[in-house]
Amino acid sequence: MNQRKLIYLDNNATTPCDPRVVDAMLPYFFEKHGNAASRSHQFGWEAEDAVDYAREQIAKLLNVEDKEIIFTSGATESNNLAIKGVFEMYAKKGNHIITVETEHKAILDTCGHLEKQGAEITYLKVKEDGLVDLAALEAAIKPNTILISVMWANNETGVIQPMQEIAKLCEKHGVLFHSDATQAVGKIPTHPRELGVHLMSFTAHKMYGPKGVGALYVSRKNPRVKVTAQMDGGGHERGMRSGTLNVPGIVGFGKAAEIAREEMGKDAERLSKLRDHLEAELTKMEETKVNGNVGSRMPHVSNISFKHVEGEGLMMTFNQNIAVSSGSACTSASLEPSYVLVGMGLGDDLAHSSIRFSLGRFTTQEEVDQAIELVRNGVNHMRELSPIWEMYLDGVDLSKIEWTAH
Repeated sequence: MNQRKLIYLDNNATTPCDPRVVDAMLPYFFEKHGNAASRSHQFGWEAEDAVDYAREQIAKLLNVEDKEIIFTSGATESNNLAIKGVFEMYAKKGNHIITVETEHKAILDTCGHLEKQGAEITYLKVKEDGLVDLAALEAAIKPNTILISVMWANNETGVIQPMQEIAKLCEKHGVLFHSDATQAVGKIPTHPRELGVHLMSFTAHKMYGPKGVGALYVSRKNPRVKVTAQMDGGGHERGMRSGTLNVPGIVGFGKAAEIAREEMGKDAERLSKLRDHLEAELTKMEETKVNGNVGSRMPHVSNISFKHVEGEGLMMTFNQNIAVSSGSACTSASLEPSYVLVGMGLGDDLAHSSIRFSLGRFTTQEEVDQAIELVRNGVNHMRELSPIWEMYLDGVDLSKIEWTAH
């Protein structure tokens, strides 16, 4: 077999660093190596200026004020700071937080932690297309509700939630609105102030920047939001997040935001065409299903179930050639079916047979065509080996079968 280059279609797990981002970062490792908190000499001032400039670049992408951007180590920390920080700061107002069953583990586990500390958490179900039911959301709001946390775009399906409508409900009931926008920032317009989002988490490595640096947007006016620091120390980041700043990472984050601002429209247009082509070809096969609302989703993501084929096994047939994922990267080491897909009402069999394809800035038409061929061959191969597929072809109604364990 000829040696193919590995095709990377797992950009929702992480994106490669754009070479222009790497170029911007390089000087800050050696020549300009100062600590941004060293205010008594040139090296420190250079580092501080670089951080200020990056903050400006990121604020421009989001259409917010520079001072509303708090740097962290990544979206997981930003989510922790937002949720725990609001819970502690607004404890006098209430202890009830509303979130959604299909959120990332960084939200669900943080809420689980707060439950042990007396928080009351409501986990909303989603509709079959992955969208939040707005009526159910409003019905869950109580006098002691302090925060609603809903992700902008889902990491597994790419489904985009009705952010503006959720924000209006939050405003109507005087509740703070946080969004984990990790999968959306830098790929589609995310303007929290205009929509009415008060806190928003995101990270550099999902938008062609470096790993290990993220940010939390915290609204400074209408309403002025405060969060209790989760990391104590020298009072960096306006007292919300102490710790020496990752200057090279922040510089790269800023550059990634600047590039995204200029190029994301063109990227989205190109990638949605490639994604639609991938889907059109793969869904020509029998018993395939695209998961999630196809009218409201990210331009580069497709989550497809191949019925009667086990997703992990299918990946084994082509994983020397294509990098994709089943479930989300943070939890895909477990063999449980994806909780996101199960939460959308897919049976375990369909959830187990799903593959997430996430395209990116460096994905080519040729790579997508090769991936289509490899996946098609893999699915056909797996189905040929499957007695269940044979029963399906013979017209057996599989839902009526009672399986017994020996």
